[in-house]
This record gives sequence, structure tokens and C-alpha cells, in this order.
Amino acid sequence: MKKSNEADKPRTKHLNNDGTPKYTNRLFLETSPYLLQHAHNPVNWYPWGEEAFSRARELASPIFLSVGYSTCHWCHVMEEESFEDLEIADFLNKNYISIKVDREERPDIDAIYMSAVQSLTGKGGWPLSLWLNNDQKPFFGGTYFPARDGDYGVQYGLLTTLKKLKDIFDSKSGQVLQTGQELTDIISSQFNLNQSAAYLRHEDILHADILHRAANYYHQMFDFENGGLSGAPKFPRSFPSRLMLRYFRRTQKEHFLKMVNLTLSKMANGGIHDHVGGGFHRYSTDKNWLIPHFEKMLYDNALLVMAYAEAYQVTKNENFILIAQKTLDYILKEMTSEDGAFYSATDADSLNSNGHQEEGIFFTWTTEEIDTILDVKEAKLIKYYYGVTEEGNFEGRNIFYVAKTIDVVAEKLTLTTKEAEEILNTSLNKLYKAREKRPAPFRDEKILTAWNALMISAFVKVGFILNNKKYLLAAKNATTFIINNLIRNDKLYRSFKDGQCRLNGHLDDYAFLIAALMDLYEATAEIEWYKNAVNLDKTLSKFYEDNEEDGGVFFRTSHDHEKLIAREKPYYDGAEPSGNSIAIFNLLRLYEFSANEDYRRRYERGFKVFGSLLKTRPMILSELLLAVDFYLDDPKEVIIVFPENFSESDFSNINDHPIMDVLRNTFLPNRIIIVVKECQDLKEQEKSMPLLEGKVASNVVDGPVAYVCRKRTCLLPTSNFSEFATQIAEVKKLN
Repeated sequence: MKKSNEADKPRTKHLNNDGTPKYTNRLFLETSPYLLQHAHNPVNWYPWGEEAFSRARELASPIFLSVGYSTCHWCHVMEEESFEDLEIADFLNKNYISIKVDREERPDIDAIYMSAVQSLTGKGGWPLSLWLNNDQKPFFGGTYFPARDGDYGVQYGLLTTLKKLKDIFDSKSGQVLQTGQELTDIISSQFNLNQSAAYLRHEDILHADILHRAANYYHQMFDFENGGLSGAPKFPRSFPSRLMLRYFRRTQKEHFLKMVNLTLSKMANGGIHDHVGGGFHRYSTDKNWLIPHFEKMLYDNALLVMAYAEAYQVTKNENFILIAQKTLDYILKEMTSEDGAFYSATDADSLNSNGHQEEGIFFTWTTEEIDTILDVKEAKLIKYYYGVTEEGNFEGRNIFYVAKTIDVVAEKLTLTTKEAEEILNTSLNKLYKAREKRPAPFRDEKILTAWNALMISAFVKVGFILNNKKYLLAAKNATTFIINNLIRNDKLYRSFKDGQCRLNGHLDDYAFLIAALMDLYEATAEIEWYKNAVNLDKTLSKFYEDNEEDGGVFFRTSHDHEKLIAREKPYYDGAEPSGNSIAIFNLLRLYEFSANEDYRRRYERGFKVFGSLLKTRPMILSELLLAVDFYLDDPKEVIIVFPENFSESDFSNINDHPIMDVLRNTFLPNRIIIVVKECQDLKEQEKSMPLLEGKVASNVVDGPVAYVCRKRTCLLPTSNFSEFATQIAEVKKLN
């Protein structure tokens, strides 16, 4: 995808004769693409900060807070309808202090005010619209508001709502203050995790019933025709494929594996998957995975790559790993900066032939377009394979989906399957090149630490499974960028754009990056990645972890973060994993590597804090359940020792050694991997990894020796690949 030139043009309809914008507000000084999209609205926007709050106090004005993100379709709609409207802008400017927030840069602010809106309305989403007192406490809120009364069938549009709430703010200030305090109390109570299980031992909390209960819930809610959970819209993450793969591994209940197979296959064949360019759109609006919301998010694609890669390890379904590869190749082609870091997202909308923004226009096709680009045989195959019709399946155009298997297509067109596959690949390449000439969707080029870390883990996982050096190099490059550009004085920053790192790192930035660093260490045996993970965990513990008396676990923001009206300990595993879920899993892994009792005490405290939720609603902690499964499995400690005479160049390519094939061909989610070479440096590494003590390579064989251990107790070392495979394949069944 070529870079959209949208970011280079003033995003406003209010232009001077020379094409320059008539209006410019304070957002012009920001780096967030979302904030810059609003920099030339006639609304006098402020970024979140003391200047805005000070001005609100000075004028005794209410605050209008708008939260969104750069690739949000309805955020764009509200901008065009309301924030570009001169009458609405004039009323806002005279009666409110208006603040814009990019939820991707400030999830702390978003979480607080999303909680308020959900408490008020029972639902949430973006754009998020809030009315605040000048002490930041909300007294009213909602999501998308049409501009005028009657638009889209609503009784009151934004302008009327702004006027009514300004009148209430002026005439009923006591009631407004009381409502603000009540809502703030509700938010604080929601953010205050139930400590009722804190007195229990973690052993009393962590048992197989948690996993059984969660698995049965997903089985009851499963859509056995289309995959995923029943109903619509369908979000890929709503069905935790990776958890179900682990549950199948421990129980051998085939129907759970079938659920994963069906879900991943239906998504791969559906319109939510970009068949031409690779990658997945954000969600499907229908139950069949056919009509997507067309934006693409970095985190969605990272998490899906990991799911498809693990499913390949279990099933050996080649299509699953091909989907993972195609997604990573899309990231390398279209979402990777010159410095190797990964961009955040692309929009659902792009310019149509009339110069207007239209959702999905970049990704959809007419029969005429296909006939112009492809020859007759190619066009016929594409139309039949992807269900293309004259009338289309989306606003007169066609979203590609796999309508027939390639075998059926080949038979229909009197081709061999191999011939049909070759024509399909050739045709897709032609369509991709033609699509590149279209106006591209806007690409949000900010680099977020947390999302980059998820994608690093995805590249590592597939790179290790396939022994693909290109993918491992991509992971190293992105990690190096984060370390060099987003860490200052051992503290992590969240966002990088236009040469600047900005904003304190949040829990998920630390947790996801620590996980990615351990993943990279296990795949490369390069100890510096592990050392970086340990150092970042020290910072996380110092600045984000609650004290033991109050239960432990982690706040979203650091102890020295700006004071907001509430401070969250995130727990819900939604579209993105919770930072606490990953942080607890990290502590489990760090303990296995180091035998450091402090890590054990910390993850035990974490499990106790989440004990009541694990008992009553484990399905909302789907990522934390991976940590529960890890703990209950008595994870394997796999140590591979290469002899000292193994050359440095050969050791730097350890993944080429056949012994690593045994690991990459085995679905072994609950383990740590340590690969070392006998040498003087090993003594130093033993200090941080006591497991290495006494582990040597046999002088009898000219190759590595594998040690498979559990709780520091090891089976007999072996250099026999078959024996090694047997040792790591042993599974501890769930009760």
C-alpha cells in the first residue's frame, strides 16, 4: 500500500482561496495523527492537559471531551457532521472548553470515561462524548451524536444536547456537581478489584475447574455453523482460540479442537480476511464473517498470527501457517517503518472516484474492474472462487470470500488443482498491483510500544516455527527500535511519532514488551533480550505494582503519573489482552527461568487478587487463563546445551540444528527454553539461571544435549532426537 497523501492535506472543508486552512487550533502542535485530523476544525480544541483545565476553571465553563482514534469510521462522521459545522463550533467555542483525546495514546483517560458512559447508557464505543466539570468529573456522556435533532431518527442532536447541558450546568450547579461525584465514585468502585479472595492461598484458587468452566461457557456460546461466538457483530478475539488449543491439549476433547478449526477456517475464508493484500479487518458486522468493518489494527493482526501459528502446530493444517505468513508479509510490506518499527492502523475509508471518503472502496471490486485487470481465464476463476457477482454483496461492489474450494473451482474450469492454484496466485498479484494505484486508506503511523510488542511476539512465533530468518530479523529490528527510541533512564514511553517519544508508558507497554523480549530470547538464545526483560520488570515493579497490603498486581499507570479522577487495575481481556494478565504470565516465566522467589510471591499475589473473578467469571479473563493453564501444567524447563567446540557461527544459527526441529514441530505452550553453549560465559549465566548448574554437553557426541525438567527435576539428558521428542510431548492431564 502506498502512503496516503491525506495526512499532507488540511483535513477540513474550510479553506482559503490558496488552499490553506481557515482555522487552526492547538492540536496543530501535537504528533498524534488523530489529533492532527482535528487541527483545522473550527472548534477551538485543546489537547488534554492543565492549560485546558485551568482555562475551564478561569471561565467557570463546562468541558466537552471527545475521545476517538484516527481510523474510527464514526469518529470521522461526527467530525464532518458536527466539528466542521460552524454553528456547532461557534457554540462550543463560546460555552465550553473542548478537549480531544487519542484513546490509543491515552488508554488511561479512555478507560475512565468509557466506564462513565457505560454506567450512564449501558453501552460504549467511539467516538466517546463526555460533559465534565472543570475538576474532570463527568456529569453526562454518550458515544456518537448526530449534529441536529431528527438526524438518524434521534430526538436530540449534538447542538441541542450541548445547549440543554449548558443550561443545566449554569442553573443546577449543585446537581451537576453531585452527579459528577456519584459517577466518579462508580468509576472508582469498578476500578477497585474485589479483594475477597486475598486471604486465600493461591493453591485454593487455581484448580482445573476454572478452565473447565471457561471452556464449557465457550462451548455453550459457540456458533457451530460459522465459528466464533453466536450472533453479530463478530470480533476475532471474542473466541479465545489459543486457550481452546491448550484445553484440547490437556483434555483431548476433540470438539474443542473442532471449534478452533472451524473458527479460524471461517475467518480465513470470510470477508474479514483481506484475500488480496493479507491481514485481517477489525471485525465482521454479520455472523458469517463476510462484511467487515474495514479498518485494520496492528494488535488484531498480531494476535491472530499467534492463533493461526499455534493452530498449525496442533493440526499441521498448512493453510493456517500460510495465513499467518501472508499476514506477516502484509505487515512488512505496508505497516513497517524504514527503521523497522510497526505502524498502528489503517482506516476503513478512502477516496472514491468522486473524491469523497467511502468505507471499503479500497478493498472491494466490481466485475468490470476484474475483467479489465485480468484475462478471461483468470477473471472467471477469481469470480467463481470468491463469489463475485454483478450485483455484489456490499453496496454494489464485491467483498472477496472463499465461495468454493479450489478443488471445486478447478473441476468447474477443467483445470488441475495445481493449475487453479497457480492462476489464483497470479491473479491475486495482478489485483494487488492494480489496487495499489487506488487512493489508499489513511495510515496511522504512530508507533505504540504495546502494539509493537505484540507484533514482535507474532514474528518471533512464526519465525521460530518455520525457522524463518526474515521474520526473526524483523522482530529484532522492531525490538531494537523500541529499546533505542522509547526507553529513557530505564523508563518506557508509549508512543513515537515524528522523531519524538511521548507519554509515560502504561502497564500494557511494559508487560507486552517484557513478554516479547522473553520470546525473542527463547528463539535466539541471545541473552541480552532476557536481561532487558528483567530490567524492565524491575521498573514495572517499582512504579506500577501495588503494595502487598492492598493486594498487589499492577495499576495501568505509574505511581508518578498525572493524577486522574480514578486509577485502574485493568483485568478484562478484550480486543487486547489486559496488562495484568500478561504481567502475571511474565512473572511465571521469569520464575521458571530464574528460580527467584520474589517472582513467585508476586504472581501468587496476582492470582489471589483475581481469585473471585477467576471463580465466577473466568471467561472475561481469557488471557489470564493461559497463565492459569501454564501454572497447573507444571511447565517444562527445556535446556539445550551445545558443546564448547561448536563454532560461534554455527551457534548463532542454532535454529538450523535438527534438535530445534523437534521443538518447533511440537505444540508446547507451557515451557521455557534455554539454549546455551559450554564456555566460560556460562558460569556467569548460571547466576541468573540456576537451572543451568551442572548441565553439560556429553563429550561422547558431537552435538547438543537436551535436558527436560519440571520443577527443577530433570529426566535423563539425551542427544537422541526421538527420545527428546517423547520427553517434551508428555502432557499433564487436567483433572
